[in-house]
Amino acid sequence: MKRMFRFLSVMLALAVVVPALASAGTLDEILDRGSLRVGMEPGYMPFEMTNQKGQIVGFDVDIARRMAKAMGVKLELVSTAWDGIIPALLTKKFDLIASGMTLTQGRNLKINFAKPYIVVGQTILLRKDLAGQVTSYRDLNDPKYKVVSKLGTTGEQAVKRMIPKAQYISFETEQEGVMEVVNGKADAFVYDSPYCAVANSQKGEGKLVFLDKPFTFEPLAWGIRKGDPDFLNWLDNFLRQIKNDGTYDKIYHKWFRSDAWLKDLQK
Repeated sequence: MKRMFRFLSVMLALAVVVPALASAGTLDEILDRGSLRVGMEPGYMPFEMTNQKGQIVGFDVDIARRMAKAMGVKLELVSTAWDGIIPALLTKKFDLIASGMTLTQGRNLKINFAKPYIVVGQTILLRKDLAGQVTSYRDLNDPKYKVVSKLGTTGEQAVKRMIPKAQYISFETEQEGVMEVVNGKADAFVYDSPYCAVANSQKGEGKLVFLDKPFTFEPLAWGIRKGDPDFLNWLDNFLRQIKNDGTYDKIYHKWFRSDAWLKDLQK
């Protein structure tokens, strides 16, 4: 009887331990691999973009570099097209998405998000000869206006939801959308406030009007696969740490309070 009791105790212990070993989380995978793989689509200023040397740089990149340092591993950036970035995460092409992604309810059905690391909103880059005639997104809600944004983004969603009467055209990249307005082929470009601010400074001087008051609320957050509470906990605690030790403010100042980095971008 004692032997049977010991046997059952051992089997019970194995039943608990083996599943735990089999379901090692992303943190264990990162530490075993020795690298943190981060998925992003370069092209969203100032979060991630390519400089003249072909390197991916930006706000998200600097934060991810600090993240990897805190883990004691190398950082590996995985450039990924926006429309495939969630499927790539789900198939383990990388460990997390850090690409200026807005936390939406639709996306949250597919993946989990850490706590937001920044809040932005949709703003408008307007064709210059509409200055005074168009003062908010509401004025664009008319079939006579042509409004553009990037395919598959919350900018596109905002136009379809809040400016439904306008003619809408989507583009594969932010740059194409901005240039459509600069060249007078569209009336307005709708996109996240940080990008519009930089694009206006870089390409819009004397050619565009920047309606800089956001008309949506959009928290940006890191996306990870579902069912990984340990990784989610680590990310939330990492964010709390850098927001209280000055690290976050230093990186924020570099990319949002200064435009010195513009000279290093590809022409």
